[in-house]
This record gives sequence, structure tokens and C-alpha cells, in this order.
Amino acid sequence: MTDDTPTSKPSSPRLIVIDGPAGAGKSTVARRLAEHFELPLLDTGAIYRTLALVARRRGIPWTDGAALGRLTVDFPISFKTLRDDSAAASSDDGSGTVRQQVHFAGEDVSVAIRTPAISEGSSRVSLHPEVREGLLGIQRALAAGGCVAEGRDMGTVVFPEARDKFFLTASLEARAQRRHAELASGDAEVELEEVLRDVERRDQRDQSRAAAPLVQAADAVVLDSSHLDIAEVVRRIIEIIETREA
Repeated sequence: MTDDTPTSKPSSPRLIVIDGPAGAGKSTVARRLAEHFELPLLDTGAIYRTLALVARRRGIPWTDGAALGRLTVDFPISFKTLRDDSAAASSDDGSGTVRQQVHFAGEDVSVAIRTPAISEGSSRVSLHPEVREGLLGIQRALAAGGCVAEGRDMGTVVFPEARDKFFLTASLEARAQRRHAELASGDAEVELEEVLRDVERRDQRDQSRAAAPLVQAADAVVLDSSHLDIAEVVRRIIEIIETREA
């Protein structure tokens, strides 16, 4: 007896992972993919941001890896993916817009975690092995039913079994310009040169940390978005995934 089921189709919940450095476009691409495939969105960077926020509120230094690790033991974070189809007309590819609310212990912290200070804090807390180990199970539990997950170690550490792995990159200058535009849209007053230095520092931290450094998974598809718009990056990823399943 033969099995006519195509072996290329996923037999478990669909999991798409997007890794890459700061400013490569991971978050926007992940949102568009979540919209297209009707999947939950898992922004793992938001988990580290939330940890940095909670630590600051509780007076825990971002340099205290042991205390931060203990904080992850009881860490009631949750995500709510919202789809705003009314935004379809204004989006550059005609799709609706996926956005995400982040809740901690019942509080919506979506705005509070998006400040430059907390961005810096998330980079610092992520250096600690105790933190990365403590948050590993949380990330996997949040993705149990399938999702689009974006971060820096999705394909190498958190979800190495994922079939659909992508690594987004772009030049330092392109990434700094995107980050600057993002901050400016939120009324943050910061010079482009300062943002460029910050992105460069984050690259150095991400690539040199002892625990789960930023590296491309061996089986990830690499896309350089320096000269591509978001719609083109998303189109290419969808094409790759759907070709695999054809």
C-alpha cells in the first residue's frame, strides 16, 4: 500500500521562524506572514523587553543575571494578536494589518516596552545565560499551536526543528535608518548617528554573547533586505514556503 500524502506538507502545527539583527525588518515581515497564513505572531524580543521592564520596576539591575533568572520562574506573559482588516486599503500590499498586544500579569505593557531605554535593557538582560534558559520554555509553550516567531535564536536554539527558517539581514546603514524612522514615528527625538551607534553596539552584543549568540541557522534561507521593500521580502518567503508544499 502506498501513501499518497505529500511528504513536503507539514504534519504538525505550522511554524515559521525569522531571525536576524536589529533593524533587518523581522517584526514587520513576521506580522505580514502571520496575516497571510492566519497564524499567531510571537515577537520573542517583546518577552525580553518585558523582562527588562519588570526588572526595572522591581529594582533588579539588568546586570544581575541570577536575579533576572529567578524572575523568569513565575513570568505571566501573554500575547494577543489583533487583525485590523480596515487597514487593508492603506497598506502597501493591500493586506490587513496584524498588531500585537503584550500583557504581563493582566497589564497591557505594549507601549511601555517600546521605549529606547527598555530596548537597551532588553539587549542587556538577553546576555545572561540564566535569562535565556529561563525564557526558553515560555517561548516554546507560546508557540505550541503553531505561529510565526521572530527573534535572534529562533532557528538555532528555540525551534531548531522548524522547517521554514529564514534569516533577514541588511547593511548597518539601512538598519539604522529603519530604526530611526521607527523611533521618529513614535515622537522620540534621537539623531540618526546615535541610532547607528546603538545598532552597532547591539550587533556586537548579539554576536559575541556566550549564550545563544546571533548566528544564521545552517538550513535557514538568507534574505538581504538592504534594497528590498517589505512587500518583496514577504512575497519571496511566501513563495519559498508554498513551493515546498506544492
